[in-house]
Amino acid sequence: MRLTKPTLFTNIPVTCEEKDLPGDLFNQLMRDDPSTVNGAEVLMLGEMLTLPQNFGNIFLGETFSSYISVHNDSNQVVKDILVKADLQTSSQRLNLSASNAAVAELKPDCCIDDVIHHEVKEIGTHILVCAVSYTTQAGEKMYFRKFFKFQVLKPLDVKTKFYNAETDEVFLEAQIQNITTSPMFMEKVSLEPSIMYNVTELNSVSQAGECVSTFRSRAYLQPMDTRQYLYCLKPKKEFAEKAGIIKGVTVIGKLDIVWKTNLGERGRLQTSQLQRMAPGYGDVRLSLEAIPDTVNLEEPFHITCKITNCSERTMDLVLEMCNTNSIHWCGISGRQLGKLHPSSSLCLALTLLSSVQGLQSISGLRLTDTFLKRTYEYDDIAQVCVVSSAIKVES
Repeated sequence: MRLTKPTLFTNIPVTCEEKDLPGDLFNQLMRDDPSTVNGAEVLMLGEMLTLPQNFGNIFLGETFSSYISVHNDSNQVVKDILVKADLQTSSQRLNLSASNAAVAELKPDCCIDDVIHHEVKEIGTHILVCAVSYTTQAGEKMYFRKFFKFQVLKPLDVKTKFYNAETDEVFLEAQIQNITTSPMFMEKVSLEPSIMYNVTELNSVSQAGECVSTFRSRAYLQPMDTRQYLYCLKPKKEFAEKAGIIKGVTVIGKLDIVWKTNLGERGRLQTSQLQRMAPGYGDVRLSLEAIPDTVNLEEPFHITCKITNCSERTMDLVLEMCNTNSIHWCGISGRQLGKLHPSSSLCLALTLLSSVQGLQSISGLRLTDTFLKRTYEYDDIAQVCVVSSAIKVES
């Protein structure tokens, strides 16, 4: 017999903001509903008990519990009784018996009881195999088995999307959908990053000095509803400085999801390692370390660029600066930057001047590797807002 907690009648709460058209109408209807608990209408659980009519559903990540009882229906004493419970899945066979020792004897109308527990980690068909062996008074060895088949279903549908920022930061959006037939309380959804990244959760906002979840206090997920979680990952300093390491496919980490159903039945899922295709920077990567948002018309301003050698060879670089119609470079073009070894970087402080107002794009940087006579062009590096010098620029 499967052991399950008692089930209470569940209602689906319908709520809205006070500023919406229904106002307090939905809340009043929930308070008047006889199936809800006074003062706890939004908790989904009512005061009416629902008795299970069948085996029920088993979901991946939940704990399967079963009560096994071997009863002696005869009028004879049997000896050396050995009860064994195995769980057969599509890929393995697990022994769930609490003890593998044989019971010396079992008298008439007596029974041997055992309770087994197993955290379900596979979906699909599962077969509980209960085998009993014993010896009769005549010394004859007897053996029989019983099979109990059940299906393990998928409780959640998880989809992920990656967004690569202009910097080394990676944004991960996780869409989690409840595909069961009952609401569930989302106790925890976290991202365990790989050793290459630090993670920041973006699922809360600061209000009055306190961190408040963007989902508020009602963290339950209705059937077929979807919720988005957002995380920001940034490479650790020791990996970010080595441009060659983050090339190609990189492991981001894995999601850890914990939920509870009607009466606190707990479930937990961990996704496999999430991977993303790291953007390719070619042989040389040019990134901006510092740039002002707003500058004055026809007044010099400064930017700081970082040049990283992403190749596996040493480069001898020459910097050339080409003016555009609106942006003019201040300084010497064609200067030698020297040798740059693999995975190493150097920072350059450059000065520019804009002759046109509005949002202007910074373009016209050229890097030439004198070893291979190869030129790398960098346009539309960033944008700055150029205003008249008569307008005071706020820092």
